[in-house]
Parts: sequence; structure tokens; C-alpha cells
Amino acid sequence: MMPDVTQHGTAETTEWKPVENTPVVMFDRVSKSYGRINAMNSVSLGISGGVTGILGMNGAGKSTLFKLMMGKIKPSSGAIRLFGTDPWKNPAPYSRVGFVPEHEKMYDWMTAFDFIVTFARLHGMTREEASKEATRVLSFVSLADVMHKRIGQFSKGMRQRVKIAHALVNDPELIILDEPLQGCDPLARTTIMNVIKELGAMGRTVLVSSHILHEIERITEQIVILHRGRILALGNSHAIREMLDQHPHKIELECDNPRELAKSMINIGEVTGMSFASSDKLLIETRHLGEVHKKLPQTIIDSGSNVTAIDNPDDDLQSILMYLTGGSL
Repeated sequence: MMPDVTQHGTAETTEWKPVENTPVVMFDRVSKSYGRINAMNSVSLGISGGVTGILGMNGAGKSTLFKLMMGKIKPSSGAIRLFGTDPWKNPAPYSRVGFVPEHEKMYDWMTAFDFIVTFARLHGMTREEASKEATRVLSFVSLADVMHKRIGQFSKGMRQRVKIAHALVNDPELIILDEPLQGCDPLARTTIMNVIKELGAMGRTVLVSSHILHEIERITEQIVILHRGRILALGNSHAIREMLDQHPHKIELECDNPRELAKSMINIGEVTGMSFASSDKLLIETRHLGEVHKKLPQTIIDSGSNVTAIDNPDDDLQSILMYLTGGSL
């Protein structure tokens, strides 16, 4: 199920009750200032269903966006709606939200099970209901076998999964994850990514922030790029990459004979330039990164070269921001 991500230029109704057929999250020209510092600048955004990646470098406004959604800070101007309702006038929508903050505050002396049960009880569940729900969400994040161990014994990735489980204990329709992959080892990253994708496939609206492009692209194609408190790009990642094709991209190939490989690369029409980065590296330029990658395998085979590594040195978020801002980060 693909997320429905749109921009809105008009304010929604001021009804306090949830409004059907409206975005799960709606920002209408929202700004947040701290004195002369603009942390969020006239952001208009609507999101419903599936997984959406919120991308941006440190200080781009990702955490500010989430804090505004969660009512931790109030907008300086503009309107925020959750499920069609202004949460500053009626906090009821928060019963349908699960939130995982970037920085953790957990009780290391508690077991994962007791930690989740405590939050389930705070949501009004009976002890029996809380125990059943804790077992369910801990199993969902693949921690069933260690649920009775103390959190203080857990790795960073396991602690992150406990945080996600606690955010799911009220069976939320909107799940907000602030940098859930930060500091996790590769195995934990894969496990958490699978959990996020499964939540999106279940029809939940999931917002995931990160500053690492390829991680978000493994979870979802739908992204929002923030820069200095503004939306720099929004939509399907393939469409955004097509927009970036007006700028040359580099592909670095490490091989035993780059000069022979270069002769074969000439046959790829989308290659616009080549150079030798070192005695064992060929650097090619193109404005059609995807097309070149499709033709690379056969071209390498035809050349008879032994290619040991392929890299895209400028295919990261910082490079994309440089392209989108004209080099003025």
C-alpha cells in the first residue's frame, strides 16, 4: 500500500472531532521559531497510509516536525491536524498514536516485559490484558525469547526494538519513529526495517526519520526531504532521482584493467565522461544513473575485466542536497 503524500495550501476544518477522509497527518503552513531562529518554515504536508521516510541532515528539522506532531512544542503559526482534529484543542488523537523518540529514557533494571506491561496499564488495560499485549508486541519485534531479561543487558538494537514495542502497545494507527536505526548493528537494522515494512503493509501510517538515504529506500519509496526547516523535495524516490538526473552522477569501478574496461564503457550511450581515479579504478560520469547500472553487468562481462567493486560516491543524502540547493548547504 503506497502512502498518500500531498501538499495542501488551504486550512482544514476546525472541528474538534475526528474527520473522516482527511490525511492522518496534516500540516498547513506550519512554522516554529525560537527568537530569530526558524526551526520550521511554512511547511504544508499531508500524509496517510503506509511508510513515509523523513530525510534530512542533522538540524534539518526532522525532530522539530515530530515534536510538533506530538504536541511537545506549539507551532508559532499555521495549523496541525491529526486524523482531522486539532490536538491542541482536543488531545484525543494521541490515543491513536505511537511515538519512538530519538533519545531513549528507559529503566535498565526492568525486564522488557515489565516495561511494556507498565505502559499497557497506563493505557487503561487490565493486568491480564497488559500481559497479553506485551507478549504480542514483543513477539512482533522478535524479542519474545528475551522478554524476561533486564533492559540493561540489551544491545542498542534490542533497546530500539523495545522502544518500538512500547509504541505499539496501544495498537496505534499512526506510528512516528525518530531515527530508529541510529547506532544499531547491521543485523538489528535489518530486523527493525522488516518490522517497519510490515507495519506499513498492515495499512498503518508510519513516519520514519533518518539522515541515511539508502536505509530509507530499503523501507519505502515515499520520501520527504527536509532542509533548514523547509520541504526541499517530496514524493516517490524514483521521481526525485529522475529530477536529479539533470546533474552528472559518478560510478566508480575497481578492476584489474581499467583502461580495457573504459573501451567497453564507450558503448554505453548514457556515459558522458570517464577518468582514471587510480591504476585500478575507473570513474565514469552519467546523467542516467539507473540506465547505466542496468547495462553495467553485461558490459563488464563483454569486456572480460575482473571488477571487484562498484560504488556511487555521490549517491548519498548530502550530495542530493547539494544538487537540490545548487551547492549552497
